[in-house]
Amino acid sequence: MNLKRHKKSIAAAILIIIIAGSFFTYIKLIKARKNVVLTVGIFSGSWSSPSENTYKILNDAIRKFEKIHPGVKIEYPSGILKEDFSEWLSQKILLGKEPDIFMVLPDDFNVFSSTGTLKNLDKLIKKDKAFNRNKYYKAAYESGMYHESQFALPYESVPTLMMVNKTLLDKEGISVPDNNWTWDDFYNICKKVTKDTDKDGVIDQFGFYNYTWKDAVYSNGIKLFNDAGTESYFGDARVEQAVNFVKKLNSLNNSYQVTSQVFDNGKVAFRPLSFSEYRTYKPYPWSIRKYSNFEWDCIKLPSGPNGKSVSQLSTLLMGISSRTKHEKLSWEFLKLLTYDEETQKDVFKYSQGISPIKGVIESPKNIEEINKSMPSESSLNMKILDDIMKSAAVTPKFKKYNAVMVKADNEINKVIDEKENLDTLLLILKREINNMLAN
Repeated sequence: MNLKRHKKSIAAAILIIIIAGSFFTYIKLIKARKNVVLTVGIFSGSWSSPSENTYKILNDAIRKFEKIHPGVKIEYPSGILKEDFSEWLSQKILLGKEPDIFMVLPDDFNVFSSTGTLKNLDKLIKKDKAFNRNKYYKAAYESGMYHESQFALPYESVPTLMMVNKTLLDKEGISVPDNNWTWDDFYNICKKVTKDTDKDGVIDQFGFYNYTWKDAVYSNGIKLFNDAGTESYFGDARVEQAVNFVKKLNSLNNSYQVTSQVFDNGKVAFRPLSFSEYRTYKPYPWSIRKYSNFEWDCIKLPSGPNGKSVSQLSTLLMGISSRTKHEKLSWEFLKLLTYDEETQKDVFKYSQGISPIKGVIESPKNIEEINKSMPSESSLNMKILDDIMKSAAVTPKFKKYNAVMVKADNEINKVIDEKENLDTLLLILKREINNMLAN
C-alpha cells in the first residue's frame, strides 16, 4: 500500500511540475509578446466606394486574434482611399516601413511579387497542416501565384457578369437568355433590338455597351500568354475569331459610340458588369438602385464557338511583407482574414465582392442571408456565382503584363472599326509583343 501511495505521490508531483512548467512557459510567452505590434495596411471600402464596413470586418478579426494571442496588438491606419492606396503603400515600402500584412490590388501584385516586396508563402503553407488550398476557388487562389509560388492569399473576388435590360427585351418580345447562350445568340438579339425607334433616321436603341475584344477572347478557349510570360498567342485563329466577332457586333451600330449614359437611360440590352458594380446598384444595404427606369438582371457572358462562358476574375489579395519581424503571427492573422470562414462570411456580407472560399458561397445558410438583400425579381443566385467562380480566367502573372496589355488594347481597338487584314495585324502585334517580352 505504501508503495502504491508512493508511486501516486511521485505521479502527482510530476503532474504538478508539468503544469507549473506549462504555466511559466505561457507567462514567458505572454511577456515576450507583450510589446509585439502587428501592422496592417488596408484601404477604406471595397471595389467601388468607401465604406466603414471594411473596419468592422477588420476590427472583428482583430478582437478574435488578440483574444487568442494575449500580448499581441494589431494596429492599422484608417481613412486611406482605394485610389490612394497604391501610392501610400509604395511610399511605405521605399521607406522600409510597410505594414506586416497588407492588401494587394491586382495591378500591384506582379510588381510586388517580382521585386521581393511580398514574402514567398510556400514554406509557411507547406508547414501548416491545417491549411488546405482547395478551400479556395482555383482561379482566386492562383491570383496570388507568381512563377508557381504563392505570394498572397485571396481576400475578396469580383467576377464579371452580363447585365440584361429585361424591360427592353420584354418590349421586343425576347426572352432573357439562359446561362448556356452563345455568341450567335448574343449577336442575333443585338441585331434585333438595334433600331431607330423614333424614325428620325438615327439609331437610338442598341444591343450592347462595353463588350470588349478581351471579353470575347476569354470565352473562346484561348490564353493570350504562356504561363511564364515569355510568349504571346495573338496570332492564334481563336483571337482573330474573337476580334472579328466584336467588329461584327460594332457594325450593327453604324459607327455610333454607345455610352454609359445611353445604357443608364434604358436604351441598351446588354452590358458586362463587375459583381462589385452589380452589388452597388442593388437596393439597401447594397446601395440605391441606379437604374430605376427599367428592370434588369445578370447572367453569364456568352460562350464562343471554341470556348465556354468564361470571364476574367479580379481578386483583392493580402500578403505579408518580406521584411516582417513576426512571420508566424503575420501568417496566422493573414489566415484569419482570408481563410477563416466566419471572417469571409462577413467579407461577403458587408463588401462589394464575393468570398473566394467555396464553402462560404456553397453554404445554404449564407445564401439565405445574402438573398434577403436581393430584390425579389432578381434571378441571380449563388449557383450562378459558384459556376462563374469555378470557370473564371486568371489574369496572367508576369512583370510586363500590364505594359504589353496596354499596347495590345490600343492596337486592337484601333482596328476594330477598320477594314484592314486582321490576321496580318495580329501577327505583327504578336511579333512586337514577343519582342517586348524578350527585352
